[in-house]
Amino acid sequence: MPKVFPRIGRRRALQGAAACFVAFGLLLWWLLPLGEKPPTGTITFSTGTLRGVYQEYGERLRTELAKDMPGLKVKLVQSNGSYENVQRVATGRADFTIAAADAVETYELNGGQGAGKLRGVARLYDDYVQLVVPSDSGITSVAQLRHKRVAIGLPDSGVRLIATRVLRAAGVDPAKDITPVSEGIDTGPDQLRRDRIDAFFWSGGLPTKGLLDLAKKFSFTFVPIGGSLVTKLHTEGEAALYYRATNMPESAYPSVQQGTAVPTIAVSNVLMTRKDVDPRLTEWVTRTVIKSRDDIGNHVHSAQLVDLRTAIYTDPLPLQEGARRYYRSVKP
Repeated sequence: MPKVFPRIGRRRALQGAAACFVAFGLLLWWLLPLGEKPPTGTITFSTGTLRGVYQEYGERLRTELAKDMPGLKVKLVQSNGSYENVQRVATGRADFTIAAADAVETYELNGGQGAGKLRGVARLYDDYVQLVVPSDSGITSVAQLRHKRVAIGLPDSGVRLIATRVLRAAGVDPAKDITPVSEGIDTGPDQLRRDRIDAFFWSGGLPTKGLLDLAKKFSFTFVPIGGSLVTKLHTEGEAALYYRATNMPESAYPSVQQGTAVPTIAVSNVLMTRKDVDPRLTEWVTRTVIKSRDDIGNHVHSAQLVDLRTAIYTDPLPLQEGARRYYRSVKP
């Protein structure tokens, strides 16, 4: 015989419905500030090069921001990378951007215009240095790049900052010992495939679409960057202290790495703005960044690493007031 479930009394049903309503209300409160109209207007978000993670993340974030703030227009502007992104926000040519921590610190140390106005919104994910060479190149160390044609990133990019530091730490003068080439992730892979360069540096989230695409049509490998080089970099102090020795996990590019992790360098990325940007707008942006992690992460793997517990650590930048308000509102 079928199991007969007891009838639920009207009072118990009402109590259950009320409990569900309260739980739903609390969820909405966490996601969006009830009783508050979303910010409107236009903001500029500086991204990065085509086929890079900054550009892809910016596009996905714009979609999520439109859901929460339909009256807010987000203009995406491509850039050469981190250092240019920092410049743009500091000088008011952009309102929000992503930049690597070492690029932020370098801009401040260089006395860049508006550096004192820069503020953090959220720590996002780590960039990994990816030094790419053809599989048959025979190059197995940074030192062996001497006399080679090496793409060191575009001017004002975070890639160029870190590539030149890594080369010097390995005893290779970027101006004299190699033929430096200005290529980014949008053009570097194709240049390598066409034998116009011998190697290229890239610093970005894992995996990067440009390298995934390259792996489908060209055999390449990664040159390890060992911990001893990171130790040498740390002796420089200042911006180089933001680099840390790590391994690129074997799951990043399975067809390339064949189950082998690659020693390399990582540096954190910071979503940033300025002190004078409306704190209310920044609070809403921060909320969207945190709550859209999974949706964006379905397309941008690096975004899966955004975490409320670590997002507040935007060193070397202090938190913007709006971001601070958000983190305080969700603090247990």
